[in-house]
Amino acid sequence: MFENLQERLQRTFKSLRGQATLTEENIQETLRELRLALLEADVNFKVVKQFIDRVQAKAVGQQVMSALSPGEQVIKIVRDELAEVLGKDTARLKFASQPPTVVLMAGLQGSGKTTTSGKLAHWFKNGGHRPLLV
Repeated sequence: MFENLQERLQRTFKSLRGQATLTEENIQETLRELRLALLEADVNFKVVKQFIDRVQAKAVGQQVMSALSPGEQVIKIVRDELAEVLGKDTARLKFASQPPTVVLMAGLQGSGKTTTSGKLAHWFKNGGHRPLLV
C-alpha cells in the first residue's frame, strides 16, 4: 500500500518542485491528486477529507519560508500533516495479566506480516518476554 502511495505522491509533488510561484490553481490540482492517491490506497474517505481540509487551510495564505520555494513549502505542510496523522498518539502494547498475550497479524499477501512479526518477536525478547511465533 505505502509503495504505491509513495510513487503517487512523488509524481504529484514532482510538478510542484520547480515552481517559483505557487497559485491557488496549483494547490488545488496538487490536493486533488493527493486526495485521489490516498483514496486509491484505501484510506477512509472521512480521514482523507479531513486531511485535505487541514492541508488546504495551512497552505492557503501561509508565508513562504525564505529557505524554501513555494512548492517545497506545500510539500513540507503535507509531510507535517502526515506525520501528525500517523504518529500523533502512540499506545503501548498491553500484555495480558495471565500469559499468553496473543497478537494476531492480518493483511494481504506481501504486505509485511512475517517481517513485522519477526521484528515484534525480537522487540519482545529484548523486553524480557518469551515470544512464540505460530
